[in-house]
This record gives sequence, C-alpha cells and structure tokens, in this order.
Amino acid sequence: MGNIGKRLRTARERIDRSRRYSLEEAVQVLIEGPGAKFDETVELAVRLGVDPRQADQNVRGTCQLPHGTGKTVRVLVFAKGDKVREAEEAGADFVGGEELANKITSEGWLDFDKAIATPDMMGVVGKVGKVLGPRGLMPNPKVGTVTMDVAKAVAEVKAGKVEYRVEKAGIVHVPIGKRSFGAAQLIENAQAVLQSLIRAKPSAAKGQYVKAIALSSTMGPGVKVEPIADKAAA
Repeated sequence: MGNIGKRLRTARERIDRSRRYSLEEAVQVLIEGPGAKFDETVELAVRLGVDPRQADQNVRGTCQLPHGTGKTVRVLVFAKGDKVREAEEAGADFVGGEELANKITSEGWLDFDKAIATPDMMGVVGKVGKVLGPRGLMPNPKVGTVTMDVAKAVAEVKAGKVEYRVEKAGIVHVPIGKRSFGAAQLIENAQAVLQSLIRAKPSAAKGQYVKAIALSSTMGPGVKVEPIADKAAA
C-alpha cells in the first residue's frame, strides 16, 4: 500500500470510524476537514436491502436536488421539427438527429453529460444505444429523458435533476453537490435523495431497506451515517 498523504491522514484522524454520525454531523465532519485544491464533489452512497438480480427489486429513479449539483451539465437533445427550437430555447447545448448519431458512431463524440430524446427519435437513438447505454447516457422514459416536453426535461437536468440506479452490490451512488455548498445545502440535497430512495422502495423488498449510508468527497475518506427509518419519507 502506498504512502498516505498528510491531508488524507489528517482527514481520517478526524473521523471516528467506530460510530455512525447523524446526517448533520457527518456533513460537518466532511466539510470541516482538510480539502483538496479544487472544489470536490460530495457523494452519498446508500446500501439497500434489495437483490438487484431480481427484476422486481431493481431500484431506479430520479431526484431533483434543491440546490443542484454544482456542475454545469451539457445536454444533448435528439429532436426534429418544432422540438428543435424548444430544446434550444430551453438551453440545450446540442440539438439534432441523424447527424449527431453519426458523429457519435463515426467520431466517438461524447462531449455531453445527458441525452434527451423525443419518442419519434428513438429509432435514431437506437443506432447509438450500444455506445450510450454502457455509459449511462441512453435516454429512458422511466427517468423522463424520453419525452415530448423537451423544454421541461432540459430545464430539470440543468437545474440539478440526478438519476440513480442500484448496482449489483445493492449500492446506490448519487452526487449531492460540492464542498463549497456549505452544510445546509448539502444536508437538504442529501435528504431529498434519501426520501426519493425510500419512495422508490420495491414492494418485493423485505426486511431492512436502508442498511448503510456513507458520505465522501472526491479525495476524502468516507463518513458513516446513521441509517434512516424506511418510513422517513412518508
């Protein structure tokens, strides 16, 4: 194992790894510790009591962060006709059809963070599905990125709408902002994600649903958080 830098060592020493902090305490511990030379992203990791191998226990959804992600999101929209103008007016960075799909397949172009499409463009989008899918960029009606209301979809993504999907190990990772946000905004963003996850609880999930929670920054150690009750978002 390589040497641990002084900054990371100091950050670890501030954390009592034998306890689980309240969400409010965890955020304070994280942002008051020594940070990197850039504005680190803060991520929430939640281990759920589900078996993702079972179709009826998959957890997937979206959450509108009250204070956004702190990141400038580049949005591509597959559209035609009047929807092109709507997408452009809403702030989409790239709008088009076949020419964008061809650029992705022939040039390997992926200079965007989110893709949205109108239903009538899914035939075109399907041609680049093998490229977009593994990167989590494929438009999907379940998360609102296949829609005729492209203006609303673009506005939501730009304002901080995030997607989440449980991984094979039963863990969901969601960015909740930047260290510079401060405690209050990070706490509210984290609460919004946790409430969204609870609302997304599959009916087939048995036993304890939220098993473990942790907060971490890009270059920092994780801070364990006390799991919340499954009914917290009721």
